Amino acid sequence: MKHYLLAVQDDESATWPPDEYARQWARTSQVTAEMRAKGCWVFVGGLAGSHATTVVRPGNGTTTMTDGPFAETKEQLGGFWVIQCDDLDQALSWAQKCALACGRPIEVRPFEDVPGA
Repeated sequence: MKHYLLAVQDDESATWPPDEYARQWARTSQVTAEMRAKGCWVFVGGLAGSHATTVVRPGNGTTTMTDGPFAETKEQLGGFWVIQCDDLDQALSWAQKCALACGRPIEVRPFEDVPGA
């Protein structure tokens, strides 16, 4: 089975009332439970906001560290699911459920096949 990343795109400029956030959390938890029941769930995780980001950049044989995300944009990675699916269509079906549950765009990306891994 192929592994897919379902990445939640979070608009950090948007504010969600606490009650709506709680409803979104309940809906996404329900989708995660369904993934587990179907045997395709691998991992799920939410991320702290971009304010908690440190970027480590290589250059000239050394590294520099800076605060904040690499790209300046209001849309950042907010969380993700890693799932196993038979094909892209199945991953897209899960992404639709996730997008409806959390009310945010979901980027679907397959993991690369690594020989010997």
